[in-house]
Amino acid sequence: MFKTYIRLLGFASPISKYAVPYFFYAVFYALFNTINFVLIIPILSTLFDPAYRFEPVYELPSTYAVNQETFSQLIGYLYTHLFGTEFSIFKTLVLLAATVMTTSLLSNTFRYLSSWTVENLRTRSLQRMRNQMFDKVIGMNVGYLNEQRKGDIVSRITQDVMVVQFCITNTLQVAFREPLLIIGYLAAMFMISWELSIFSIVFLPLVALLIGSIVKRLRHPARTSQERMGDMVSTLDEALSGIKVIKSYNATEYVKRKFHAINAEFSRLQLSMVRRQQLASPMSEFLGISAAGVILVFGGMLVIRGSLDAGGFVAFLAMFSQITRPVRSFIDQFATINQGIAAGERIFEVLDSQPEIQDRPDARTLDSLREGIEFRNVHFTYDGSREVIDGISFRIRRGETVALVGPSGGGKSTLSELIPRFYDATSGDILIDGIPIRDYTQESLRAHMSVVAQNTVLFNDTIESNIAMGKPSATHDEIVAAAKVANAHDFIMETPEGYRTNIGDCGSKLSGGQRQRLSIARAVLKNPEILILDEATSALDTESEKLVQDALNALLEGRTSVVIAHRLSTIHNADRIIVVDHGRIAEQGTHAELMARNGIYAKLIEMQSFD
Repeated sequence: MFKTYIRLLGFASPISKYAVPYFFYAVFYALFNTINFVLIIPILSTLFDPAYRFEPVYELPSTYAVNQETFSQLIGYLYTHLFGTEFSIFKTLVLLAATVMTTSLLSNTFRYLSSWTVENLRTRSLQRMRNQMFDKVIGMNVGYLNEQRKGDIVSRITQDVMVVQFCITNTLQVAFREPLLIIGYLAAMFMISWELSIFSIVFLPLVALLIGSIVKRLRHPARTSQERMGDMVSTLDEALSGIKVIKSYNATEYVKRKFHAINAEFSRLQLSMVRRQQLASPMSEFLGISAAGVILVFGGMLVIRGSLDAGGFVAFLAMFSQITRPVRSFIDQFATINQGIAAGERIFEVLDSQPEIQDRPDARTLDSLREGIEFRNVHFTYDGSREVIDGISFRIRRGETVALVGPSGGGKSTLSELIPRFYDATSGDILIDGIPIRDYTQESLRAHMSVVAQNTVLFNDTIESNIAMGKPSATHDEIVAAAKVANAHDFIMETPEGYRTNIGDCGSKLSGGQRQRLSIARAVLKNPEILILDEATSALDTESEKLVQDALNALLEGRTSVVIAHRLSTIHNADRIIVVDHGRIAEQGTHAELMARNGIYAKLIEMQSFD
């Protein structure tokens, strides 16, 4: 727990940048705040004690302390230099009122500066946390992201980070502001009456022990609450993404019940935490008032006995009533810190995760494709139990188009995902120009590749930005040229703002064929040496397929390509066709050769059901 807390403080690095000024602001805030209450003594004495008079004072105090003598001498000095030696209650009250307003202004000024420092720390820490979380998640391999619930990751980057930020900022308040206020009040109280101070602070440990027992019970519910929030965000994301399926299967009530159940559990945990948190404040206030009642009796006896004057007693009571506020705040900050630590553990689960696919320290840069790609006895399994790829070997020469076909689940898409290292082969090697792809940096490897898949991924941005994703430095003319090659320019110009038209979430404002052609335009603009087409036309109607197919033919020209498809129009011109079945190569050859063999390929062609 302590280790997690220390790591969380690392997000505020360098914390001294904020802690040092905050310390001085907190010191002056506590000082002037305490002075405000000490000034109650001369004000009450002036009003209600006829014998109370300021003696002429011509010099400032030789030493300063937060006590009645120092303040009397300072007030007398100011009075003497402003009004002379003739005493007047009105002038005294004017001077005291001006002094109170001045100290109050200074107190609140330093309070504002301290709060601004905390907000600056909070905002910068939040920015740093979100950046690190996002960078880590984006840097993880595809396999890790497929195993995680997207909603849970979103919850950690948003909700958990929001909780953690207050854990960090409350540290300054716990370390400086509240303790300094408590020290200031206690110092002034001791100077007024050490007997009454010792008697009163007996109650403070009692408050701390009672509230502390409540705070300790917050940590487990806080972590569970964050987990339920992740479940709720995941359910919400799934419901919104699959709304058409939900409605078509009349599953609305099922989804509602699922969301309501998770929401009810989350609300129960929240109420459990809030109940304990809210119990701390009224309990400490009740104990404070009870203590004030006892102090009222004890202090009243001291006043009657002459050990304490009435003005000092009222000032003492005022400060004692105020000291419970920083004590309560101090305890509340610990409750928030406990919640932050629980959320921090979930954050560090992500930050401490290491991608399975990493560049080797001596990894080289792939400059260009010279010879081709080779699969050499490649095996692959997702979970370690069943091999999806079982000893596949074949070569793709530079400039050659190889089509992978076969029944659904045979391993075609998995093979294509091994080339850009979305996953690493369990055993065996994939080589480019005779060198294992593990020896290349991932960035340089993927810089020479483009993937056009069935499920086109577009972003909530303009058409131009989506096309230029693989080449941000592209000019508008280059983007237009790529769109024309992909048969996309005409429909783009029909949109409201042309290339500056926003296409909505995942390109929701476009048809399937239009989205696919933008994806092809993106690949054309990048101009890759290696092209991977994963069933790029399988979800299109006949008209859209023809437009997309023409675009694909233009894209395939002169490139080293791996094509996965179930339609003859996409594969019959391939230089070589490899039939993959149950993770193995069942057949390979040209279209004519495989049809003459009358094997699996011929039967699939007859059925037109390559999946």
